[in-house]
Amino acid sequence: MRDDDVLAEFVRDRGAALLKHATLLTGSRRGAEDLVQDALVKVFASRHGRVRDIDSLEAYVRRTILTIFLDSYRRHRRWVKVRHLLVDPDEGRSDDEVAASLDVTAALRTLSPRERACVVLRFYEDLTVPQIAAELGLAQGTVKRYLSDAGHALAAELRPSPTTHETEVLP
Repeated sequence: MRDDDVLAEFVRDRGAALLKHATLLTGSRRGAEDLVQDALVKVFASRHGRVRDIDSLEAYVRRTILTIFLDSYRRHRRWVKVRHLLVDPDEGRSDDEVAASLDVTAALRTLSPRERACVVLRFYEDLTVPQIAAELGLAQGTVKRYLSDAGHALAAELRPSPTTHETEVLP
């Protein structure tokens, strides 16, 4: 049986159950439909004609639905944490917040490309050291070294310069 035939039969027989499962996760039918479609595309695109057991296929699709849902939730959580960095300065941010954002951006530009990649993946993408190592094809110790070196460089770059506040003599 061809994959197209298996997919059509699978969706006809188990589509409603998968949609109910996804609706419980997302809370909306529209989101559930998108989730099921994404899972089916991912499963059938990656199986390369190896559909053998329709029962195990449903378990695999359900697991894929859950994985895609959790991944999108994590991405959304990370986005909520950093979206303020992309807001227009005129949209409710104080001058100090805008200046701090610009300072961080400028400080990141002083890092080497590998150090910058490690910092962005660690602190903006919230990846672990092993995940960064896998993503960049580096050893974990190398990633740790890049993060350490970058941390020292950023601390030096972002350290407040001596101003009248720091040089004033207290009475």
